[in-house]
Amino acid sequence: MTLNVKERRNKAGAVLVATGEINSETSGQLLAALLPLVREGRPLRIDLTAVTYVSSAGLRTLLVVYREAQHAGVAVTLYGVSEEVRFVMSATGFLDFFETGEAAAAEAKAKAKAKAGTRAADRTRTPVESAVAR
Repeated sequence: MTLNVKERRNKAGAVLVATGEINSETSGQLLAALLPLVREGRPLRIDLTAVTYVSSAGLRTLLVVYREAQHAGVAVTLYGVSEEVRFVMSATGFLDFFETGEAAAAEAKAKAKAKAGTRAADRTRTPVESAVAR
């Protein structure tokens, strides 16, 4: 099987969408696509929704990307990690290196809920109490 990669950029950073298998034959292609994005110094999201398999070579590629990103101070988030791929990454400890989209979504939801709670509390305070609380 082959690997197809597509990249796009937006204000928030870069997104790389991978489709297929990440193995010894395709991991070089993935690395060649990811490293320039990391070196841009902007947040990087890797969409693995359509990735059906990750071999040890693929895990190594993701580790190299992680190390480069850490060195460059770039956040890398994995999205759409299938159960099969998640199992392999979790069993080998690789999943701990990356933030996942599910974790990021849960964090954003918690922040939004906390912010909404703060606004609700502000509505029950007098203007002076609200100013002092900030």
